[in-house]
Amino acid sequence: TATARRFPRKATLLDLYSRSVNTQRPLSEVLDEVAPWSTEHLDAIAAICREYVSRKRTLGLVDFDDLLLYWRAAACDPHLGPQLVAEIDHICVDEYQDVNALQVDVLRALRPDGQPLTVVGDDSQAVYGFRGASPQHLLDIDQVFPSIATIALEGNYRSTQPILAVANAVSDDAPAGFLTRLRAAAGGGDRPRLVQCADEDNQVDLVCQQVLAHREEGIALHDQAVLVRAAHHSDLLELELSRRRIPYMKYGGLRFLEAAHVKDLVCLYRLADNFRDVLAWFRLLQLIEGIGPVRANRVVETLGVDQPGTDADVLLRWPLAAEHLPPGVRDDADALVRALVRGEGESVAAHGSRLRDALVPLVERAYDNAEARVADLDVLVAAAQGVACLSDAAADLTLEPPNSTGDLAGPPVIDEDWLVISTIHSAKGLEWDAVHVLNAADGNIPSDMALGSKEGLEEERRLFYVAVTRPRRALHVYVPLRFHYRT
Repeated sequence: TATARRFPRKATLLDLYSRSVNTQRPLSEVLDEVAPWSTEHLDAIAAICREYVSRKRTLGLVDFDDLLLYWRAAACDPHLGPQLVAEIDHICVDEYQDVNALQVDVLRALRPDGQPLTVVGDDSQAVYGFRGASPQHLLDIDQVFPSIATIALEGNYRSTQPILAVANAVSDDAPAGFLTRLRAAAGGGDRPRLVQCADEDNQVDLVCQQVLAHREEGIALHDQAVLVRAAHHSDLLELELSRRRIPYMKYGGLRFLEAAHVKDLVCLYRLADNFRDVLAWFRLLQLIEGIGPVRANRVVETLGVDQPGTDADVLLRWPLAAEHLPPGVRDDADALVRALVRGEGESVAAHGSRLRDALVPLVERAYDNAEARVADLDVLVAAAQGVACLSDAAADLTLEPPNSTGDLAGPPVIDEDWLVISTIHSAKGLEWDAVHVLNAADGNIPSDMALGSKEGLEEERRLFYVAVTRPRRALHVYVPLRFHYRT
């Protein structure tokens, strides 16, 4: 039935569930913080979360949160836990400021007395609150592991002292933290520039001028980066770079495993070892022309993937299920199903290659830029070399995705040199000789979408800290005084 008030979208529901798991907080608290406009739907949302967990168990599937939950369960088990602890000589946790409460529980179970344990972190660079992380875990680590000793690392081997002075000033205003003062290993360096621009168009022009000026000074384009708070903040700059024929590459958009064609082959890999993976069936069937959600659901129901039996039983029901397909696409669907069955004596790698070959015609018909997408599929085929089964390759790819064209937010324009455009989140851990920070004005930096709480504002401060600590030699921060809102 229709409701008078909007219900959270599926992405919001998944975020609520994941945050509750990772922060180890009640769903009601997370709902008040993330989606207060939907608190009246608490019971319905809780029911959906319970059904989500039940459905995963029925289908034999796990998500990223489950990996941590099962790891904690194993580490806390009275029989298995001591064996895991005994097999580990030492634990070193990097980027500890980005851990969440569930990960801290895992670490506490593996190192109940805190020894031997080393953690490395910087509370000023904690910028993953949307993943349930909190810098408070780093600040309170001596309470969780009383025997741990703290060593402050203040020497900086990247930036000049004038740049570090800006970083220190940003962190000084934080209400809590270790408050370390960064010192440059080498002296000298130019003062960072705060560039006031009449508007966004003027900002774009000044950025291009400064980028080319640095290039004339000997700083190559790929040793310079333009950092933005959100990917769309560089839209005007990209147009101007193209007009001036300045090549660039943009990061911070689509990730490899978020690309549709990559998901398609990963689903085939999963189905090859588990014909009961209803989600994989549902996705792949809709890749075939003329099959939408309703028809795909009819096919899946007829296959009976959630009924007792074996994979062979599911396969025997395929001819009956295929009767729901529209005329003209039966051959494509049959070819895809035939490819799922591994031949006698066929290696896992050869099977993966054959699945790729069966998918290519569908990818070429369903998506644009097919050549680059097929190249991505080759990356997945290579990942199937040396694994025991294709579902292992799918799991490995999910946990450690490779780099490819799918990492790009848009088509790159590359020749012998190119400027880097990146979101600040994607720039974390990287460095360049010169950095240009765009749109350092209220609503952009800090983002107006993050200002619903004091914690959100402080994370925006830390994100700006990350931006200003990326350059080695030159820092330029641009502040447009006027914005044109286009509708």
